Amino acid sequence: MDTFIAVIIIFGVLVAVHEWGHLYVAKKAGILCREFAIGFGPKIFSTKRNETVYTVRLLPLGGFVRMAGEDPEEIQIKPGYEIGLVFNANEQISKIIVNNKSKHPEAKIVSVERIDLEERLMIEAYTDDEEGIQTFPVNEKCDLIVDEKPEQIAPLNRQFRSKSPLKKALAIFAGPMMNFVLAFVALLFVGLVNGVPQYDNAAFGEFSDNSPAKEAGLEQGDEVNSIAGESVSDWDEMTAVIQEHPNEEINVEAVRDGERISTSVETYSRYDEMSEQEVGMIGVQAPTDHSFIQSVQYGGTQVYEVSKVIFDTLSLIITGEFSLDFVSGPVGIYNYTGEAASIGIFFLIQFAAMLSVNLGIVNLLPLPALDGGRLLFIGYEAIRGKPVDPQKEGLIHFFGFALLFLLMLVVTWNDINNFFL
Repeated sequence: MDTFIAVIIIFGVLVAVHEWGHLYVAKKAGILCREFAIGFGPKIFSTKRNETVYTVRLLPLGGFVRMAGEDPEEIQIKPGYEIGLVFNANEQISKIIVNNKSKHPEAKIVSVERIDLEERLMIEAYTDDEEGIQTFPVNEKCDLIVDEKPEQIAPLNRQFRSKSPLKKALAIFAGPMMNFVLAFVALLFVGLVNGVPQYDNAAFGEFSDNSPAKEAGLEQGDEVNSIAGESVSDWDEMTAVIQEHPNEEINVEAVRDGERISTSVETYSRYDEMSEQEVGMIGVQAPTDHSFIQSVQYGGTQVYEVSKVIFDTLSLIITGEFSLDFVSGPVGIYNYTGEAASIGIFFLIQFAAMLSVNLGIVNLLPLPALDGGRLLFIGYEAIRGKPVDPQKEGLIHFFGFALLFLLMLVVTWNDINNFFL
């Protein structure tokens, strides 16, 4: 249950921050954002604030921000349609009732002759007053009500497709960018609260419970000169020597407050999965620094290092050395989250930061249905001078999404084989 809760929280935060990046920049660009969704499928929660409906959906497979003008409008009112009109105090149309007009006795029933809800914002229609065609102005925030479900109209200047390639690109890029920002902030928090490990010196930090080093009389801050007769100058050298002596008594020479001390420590062993052998331990951690500058450097460095590892892994696709074992789907992430949670909250936050960087990079890959694929179309539009036909682009993204979904199924099956079979 702890793992399940951790996965839900991490997933929710990562997706929400990603989609919030899209939402914030799109709104700043003047784009009408109809919906901000976490998950796909049926809605399990919905609330509207200002112009946007915020929803949580059943399937936790991602999220989206539905911007006006990304896809052709589904409801098209043609000449001859009979609709109901509701007016505001300024005699502008505030609601257009497409069907179920009987449920709106306050609506004025008209027969449409001409309608423009994008540029001129007007409706020309016949009424029962036998006065011929009348022209009615439409409020720019008018609701189009179909099957009792209102949706705000989108004038052309509020649509995604009307914006410059630069504004479109910024709105799309903002999502992955926020994942990098989130990872940096999370790692900065870990550095400030838990401290940044200092590996430059061979010194002792905090001791674990029942630490053999502590029982031998060693203290936090002791600077080690040699272990088991070997000189050491930094943390990596010191731990390498200790690991070579599992379940052995080793001599430790250190300096404390300018005085040299010497003692013997009985190591214990732990199985190391990377080396696939038992290694020695003495129950001590590296010293840490809680300063702001060190924490900022730590956050930036870790984001860079994780990004480098991900790109190195992706490069194996080109060399043909790539394996499905290098990636994980929902099952693998669930398993690794449980392992991270069992180690501690700070390690779990670091793991979440790594996932956030991963999400940002994967979304920037130039593949259909991903943000990188959409940026590719926007770049083509900037060079060509006009956008790709929305229906053709939508079809390409649809097939791209289908292939990505198939890949996720394959990766998930591979995870099940690795972890449970």
